[in-house]
Amino acid sequence: MLAAMLNSSILLISLPAIFAGLGLNPLAPENISYLLWMLMGYMLVTAVLVVTFGRLGDQYGRAKLFNLGFAIFTVGSIACALVPNTGSTGALELISLRVLQGIGGAMLTANSTAIITDAFPSDRRGFALGVNQVAGLAGSFFGLVIGGLLSEWNWRAVFWVSVPIGIWGTWTGYRRLHDKPRSTKVHQRIDWWGNITFGLGLIGVLVAITYGLQPYGKHNMGWSSPMVLTGMILGIALLVVFVIIENKVHDPMINLKLFKIRAFTAGNIVNFASAMARGGLQFILIIWLQGIWLPLHGYAFADAPLWAGIYMLPLTIGFLIAGPVSGALSDRFGARAFATGGLILTTLTFVGLMMIPADFNYVMFAALLALNGIGSGLLAAPNAAAIMNSVPSSQRGAASGVRATGMNAGMVLSMGGFFTLMAIGLASRLPSSMYAGLTALGVNSDAAQTISQTPPVGTLFAAFLGDNPITQLMGSVDPSQLRPGNGADVATLTGQSFFPHLISDAFHHGLVVAFSASIILLLIAIVASALRGKHFVNGDQGEDPDRPHHESTLEALAREGAAVDYPNTPEADTEYEKALASKGTTRA
Repeated sequence: MLAAMLNSSILLISLPAIFAGLGLNPLAPENISYLLWMLMGYMLVTAVLVVTFGRLGDQYGRAKLFNLGFAIFTVGSIACALVPNTGSTGALELISLRVLQGIGGAMLTANSTAIITDAFPSDRRGFALGVNQVAGLAGSFFGLVIGGLLSEWNWRAVFWVSVPIGIWGTWTGYRRLHDKPRSTKVHQRIDWWGNITFGLGLIGVLVAITYGLQPYGKHNMGWSSPMVLTGMILGIALLVVFVIIENKVHDPMINLKLFKIRAFTAGNIVNFASAMARGGLQFILIIWLQGIWLPLHGYAFADAPLWAGIYMLPLTIGFLIAGPVSGALSDRFGARAFATGGLILTTLTFVGLMMIPADFNYVMFAALLALNGIGSGLLAAPNAAAIMNSVPSSQRGAASGVRATGMNAGMVLSMGGFFTLMAIGLASRLPSSMYAGLTALGVNSDAAQTISQTPPVGTLFAAFLGDNPITQLMGSVDPSQLRPGNGADVATLTGQSFFPHLISDAFHHGLVVAFSASIILLLIAIVASALRGKHFVNGDQGEDPDRPHHESTLEALAREGAAVDYPNTPEADTEYEKALASKGTTRA
């Protein structure tokens, strides 16, 4: 979790430096696809493969898949840092290697939650998954800050950060993390048709969304493109075929009967809806800070990525406060109260973010981010534990994969939805405000009209990358306007405040549209969470009946400590497990 979240957030905050290092122009229409694939390629690959790798982990060993995933992820990180080319060739190489990272990340993500679920009894899983979430948020925190610092030095350094973690994790995993012996009498079957239809169907839908965000012909976005429509229709059709196949085969990739379990279905609805509601939030906040608020408050565009990461820390701190506590308490009292309460709090923070102006008071902004983080922390571990507790032990890998697919697919859909709704909001107001602003500063009418017709997506990406596009746009339309004495106020046009002021009203309108959709999704998640039922643990948990339950944290740590006193030899594995499951703990 630390490595995966570090890798994700460090890329998000470092994209301006990566684009500059590769020599790519963020406003060029042909480069928008590179930005989208750098952002969403990893999530797309992970979303497609996690269920497959989770089921393979159930069948052939979760530790095997997990360790192999760590190795692939590490190799991908090293290769990203060593990309030999620049320009479009370098961008394609980097995107391909991000896909390789995504394959390793899918193996990690699919099996890590199942391994934790295996390792802890049902009344300790919420706490364990809470700690796991804290590791992820620590990665997010370090990624934002370290990414901002390293991108000031060299963009390749942001990929080297994951390498020490990857090497240590791979070495430790292969040395210490092993699957229990499995029966050779049971013939394992791979659901090939299920894997193929699910993978191709999800690829069709998610790739269509990615290309739908790009300009097509004279349209600001590509939703009317035949390729996008074909990909979406074929993808949905293949997913319908997948459902039919899964109800027919003997050993399905996803046992759809799991969805008859109320806690499992409700938990996954909450997981998917909340991921769709929140997946694009960090992206929008970075645009808000880097493109508008920081330049208006005297920060240079080049320094904005580092400071955007620092100013977003309240979001991480809020999660760190609530994550482990809510997980531990949900072990005792169930997930419903904590998850539902967290969703309600998150919904209120979205309302608050809609109400503050684009040039906000930071204290209010920081308070809303902290409360949003607390709301997310109240939801994450209890909901994950509820999903994993609801399934038989033999289905944990697949269940973890379903959960991860819902989260990653929800985030891709969220980013697509946020982009689309933001672009719609910008398109309704930005052209007129840009034309008025340019002509007021002396730009001739023809040049102002041409510049104001720039696709909103390009302007949105320029803001995200911390770039002031006015100089470049004017240079490409009428370079003479930038010469002193030609009537235009060049100093103001190319200064720090003109572009942020220009887009702030249109941006805020788009933000209200996008966040309104998020609130609707969160309300759906609240209803699903409230109807999930009381605390439920599946009867087939594969636990040792002699393992003590309802321990305090100190008691559990004491038992763990006694168990690891055994020497580090292969022969000691059995003794370790016996000690871990023993009743040697004294109760107060």
